[in-house]
Amino acid sequence: MRIAGKVIAGALSTVVFAGTAYGFSTLSALDDITRSDVIGGGGSVDEGQKHADGALDILMVGRDARKDPKGNPLPKSVLEELRAGANGDDLTDTLIVLRIPDGQKEVKAFSIPRDSYVSMPGGKGKINAAFGRGKAAEAAKLRSAGETDKDKIEQESMTAARKATRQAVEDLTGVTIDHYAEVNLLSFSEISKAVGGVEVCLKKATKDENSGADFPAGKQRLSGGAALAFVRQRDNLPGTDFGRMRRQQVFLASMAHQVLSAGTLADPGKLSDLIDAVKNSVVLDQSWDILDFVNKMRGVSGGGIQFTTVPVVNQDYRYDKSHPTATAVQVDPAQVKAFAAGLIGAAPSSSAPPAAPKAAVEISNAGGSSGLAARVADVLKGKGFAATAAGNAPSQRTSIVRYPAALAAEGAEVAKELGGLSTKESADVPAGHIQVVLGKVYSGPGVSDGGSAAGVPVKTDQPPPVTSDGDNCID
Repeated sequence: MRIAGKVIAGALSTVVFAGTAYGFSTLSALDDITRSDVIGGGGSVDEGQKHADGALDILMVGRDARKDPKGNPLPKSVLEELRAGANGDDLTDTLIVLRIPDGQKEVKAFSIPRDSYVSMPGGKGKINAAFGRGKAAEAAKLRSAGETDKDKIEQESMTAARKATRQAVEDLTGVTIDHYAEVNLLSFSEISKAVGGVEVCLKKATKDENSGADFPAGKQRLSGGAALAFVRQRDNLPGTDFGRMRRQQVFLASMAHQVLSAGTLADPGKLSDLIDAVKNSVVLDQSWDILDFVNKMRGVSGGGIQFTTVPVVNQDYRYDKSHPTATAVQVDPAQVKAFAAGLIGAAPSSSAPPAAPKAAVEISNAGGSSGLAARVADVLKGKGFAATAAGNAPSQRTSIVRYPAALAAEGAEVAKELGGLSTKESADVPAGHIQVVLGKVYSGPGVSDGGSAAGVPVKTDQPPPVTSDGDNCID
């Protein structure tokens, strides 16, 4: 059974946002939260030093684990309430990267499908297997070195598992992870109850025996097992896993809105319960200084939170010819990196002098998406190119970057900035110019307003990002 941990993965961030309004003393109770040396070094990190804009990138991980952060089995009553079996595994079923800006701006978050097929140590596989691979490899290494202490093997192999997951995410997205937060079934149960339930809205009634979902149409408040059933449902939803992923984003956005509301912040009992739930069920990296983080976060909550998903090439990728029923989610690392850079990339420093234009880039639209050439031109202008939209070109499926021999390096740079497009040296391109033709399947920066991919397959009816202050009534 897969558990949608992303819904509670943001609970720490909402607690922190709440703390910025409620006060430092309230959050001091988080000092004894479970820690793991995921980032490395083990010491305090000078917040904001890893990014030019002072922002922080946090990896939120949801695990289908039947144990608490200290390794104790969850009570049978909790497992029964959440309709969870007795056996767990070492998969990470939820991965979210959360960008916390420096100042009063909107927080951006993106989800990575759990079945994304990626390269990692031990060979290609689904990204949610990185945790188990890292854990097994470290445990085997310790045993071969003569270690017999079971608790030590478990602790050190779990740290290796978290590091392997962090590395897999960094390799896929190109994002340097500053902090790590991990949650499990207990987290979901306790946090959703602590906030007094979360309001959701359904366009129509739905029922699913596998998840336990049985909800009427309209607005309703859910917590505990009912909330878990809401975010676990995949059957009878458009896009199955992707429909479930959007449900999870909507739930987390609603939770954030509720925690940031005046009513929740003004209720000491609810805030205390929420902090206790986080303290008892969340794992953080060892370098995360919560009080310093709260100081940095003051005022950030005013911008809201926006959730989206990385671009996908194929949701039904047949990666193993010997087992044709085995499928995964195919992702293009170049597209994902371009998406992440466009969505949460550091803003240019206002004190730095403007760079001289690198080359004249002419962008033509051969895909039919209105305004695409102009949006891509804006993306390249931000990278220092003298880019202009050259109008429409004859229809073609793929995109290409053409350039004269003297601009081979800059042509390759343009192709990289746009998500790894094909390139071609051509004597027909005028000296000093680079030509970009955007095809029907282009999915790099600029594919939607805001300069980032909105998700793949690219569709004109792609649902908008989920926001914490939006009207998020869904199927």
